[in-house]
Amino acid sequence: MNIPPHSFEATPEQLESHIEFYVDSFISGLQSFFMVMPKGGDFVDYERFQRAYGVLRESTKNFDEFSEGQVLKAIESDPLALVVVRTILGLSPPEFGHIASLAVGVDVDQSSARRIDKRAREGKPLLLGTAPKTRQQVGALVRAAIHLIREGAPATGVEVVHRLDKIDTGAGLEGLRRVAGAGLPYEALLYERLLGRPFASHRDAVSERVGDILERAVGRGLDSRRVPFHKAGVAEKFEDMDQAPDFLVPDPRQPKVVIEAKLAEDDGTARDKVTRIQHLSELRDQRLRQGRPSFDVVACVDGRGFGIRREDVKKLLVATQGKLFSLQTVDRMIDSTALGGMQR
Repeated sequence: MNIPPHSFEATPEQLESHIEFYVDSFISGLQSFFMVMPKGGDFVDYERFQRAYGVLRESTKNFDEFSEGQVLKAIESDPLALVVVRTILGLSPPEFGHIASLAVGVDVDQSSARRIDKRAREGKPLLLGTAPKTRQQVGALVRAAIHLIREGAPATGVEVVHRLDKIDTGAGLEGLRRVAGAGLPYEALLYERLLGRPFASHRDAVSERVGDILERAVGRGLDSRRVPFHKAGVAEKFEDMDQAPDFLVPDPRQPKVVIEAKLAEDDGTARDKVTRIQHLSELRDQRLRQGRPSFDVVACVDGRGFGIRREDVKKLLVATQGKLFSLQTVDRMIDSTALGGMQR
């Protein structure tokens, strides 16, 4: 078949006649990003967590003296010990804060809970040299945790499961001591993974950074070729665009090219991104019909989510008039679109 291998090299006639070929071509170049994640500045590796656990265990005499004073002593020695306590409970930082607010009566709002947790992960002091409010909130978190761990999981109906009904906290403090002393059976670890998914909390924390992979690649490409652009903020709106595209080139007042850079690892997210790009193409066509200055729509998408439904890729090819790129081909974006004529 004597046609260009990529849709962004094809003529409109070639794209229309061989669109199934270009769907296959694009899907074959998609990459998956769910197996790797950026660490970020507050990632806690196992050795670091192990040390903090050791500090907590030593301070509480193997959990025999699991009191507010001894836990605070551990946190003063190693702030990450607070994250160990939260992990014993199996709660997220906002959930931990909410429980403390209800149980102790000290307001630990969502932003405060996340800020305290981040400081703990970074090894920054939570008690010494901090504001009185922070110390009060840390104390509330500790008191709430001790109460929950001592009580264990309450009885529930057969149709629900309590979050504390785990191998270490289901039977209260005695269960925790038993697990801490005897070790955790491997099957119990695997069951915890089944319920919680390994790296789940970290994946949630860095999800936006994973999505930024494509945006950073597009931005670097534009910068390196001296193409002026505006990177839209989250809440920005421009004229008839109710949702701003990621990049407006050369400027937001009268863009000649708009670029969407999206990553999706599931078909639902991919479908949402496709709809967003289709909407931009409708605005492009509407402006042309009205005789107003319009723009080209360019998309750079990747992730296994876009490869699940062939129809999604077909919609993207039509919406972008073939100007569809992935991380594998993003370096060809400028030379294969109107961006090439905008270099300074």
